[in-house]
Amino acid sequence: MLSNEELIQEFSAYLKYERNYSSLTDDAYLEDIRDFVEFLEETGDSNLLEIDLTDTRIYLSALTDEKYSRTSISRKISSLRAFYQYLLNHDFIDENPFSYLYLKKTGLRLPNFFYDEEIELLFEAASGTKPLDYRNKALLEVLYGTGIRVSECQHLKLEDIDLNLGVMLVLGKGNRERYVPFGEYAKIAIEEYIENCRSLLMEKYHKKHDYLFISQYGEHISVSGIQYALNQLIKKTSLTSSIHPHKLRHSFATHLLNNGADMRTVQELLGHKSLSSTQIYTHVTKDHLLKDYKQFHPRA
Repeated sequence: MLSNEELIQEFSAYLKYERNYSSLTDDAYLEDIRDFVEFLEETGDSNLLEIDLTDTRIYLSALTDEKYSRTSISRKISSLRAFYQYLLNHDFIDENPFSYLYLKKTGLRLPNFFYDEEIELLFEAASGTKPLDYRNKALLEVLYGTGIRVSECQHLKLEDIDLNLGVMLVLGKGNRERYVPFGEYAKIAIEEYIENCRSLLMEKYHKKHDYLFISQYGEHISVSGIQYALNQLIKKTSLTSSIHPHKLRHSFATHLLNNGADMRTVQELLGHKSLSSTQIYTHVTKDHLLKDYKQFHPRA
């Protein structure tokens, strides 16, 4: 029989090599599972294979008593449910004890997005003639112009970009590939970035790799490096809001729907497996319509 740690490492390998999850996602899953193991060690039998529904309910109560937010509790339970589903699928257990443990649904949290005027300010801030200015502008054009996830952007390679056709091959969640179109603005930004930044830095620091986006030293840029670059952009503007790569993805979807795109098209572009994941943006567009109605209609 495998130990708790061996089971966790088996699950980690599954996430990395079969599900193609990022190291950040993998770390989050493992942290949640190890927190559960620590709880079990403090309360009794710590064998992960001997857990039943009663144990899961006791853990849920303990998390609630410790004043964890509903979001944090939901994430922890989701991680453990996925872990035990893996154990079930690989015949380590006969039943997933977390299958019937669910939290009550909370109120809908709408995606946070940039308004058109804010997007324009960001692009103005991205203008410049220094090598990294070209990179930052290309990052902004790609993230907002395609709606891809930051991890998908980070893993883009030169061979994935077809500048003539205006499409890129993106490797998304669950190792699913999809083609995503991009416009003339993104095309020009990518071309200028490759010529005025990437080629120069790769040669200067003697780097050789095929990843599209690089750091200031010619290395493959990290997710946190992209986040830092975007934060530098927003500091150049008069905006007081924060920026996160996912906010650009939310803006991409919201602006498409506000301008008449249908839900199925947005689902395909975002790489959502289920339409229900995309439907949250309809609430954003309805909110937009209501705001305009109240502002412009004389009887609102």
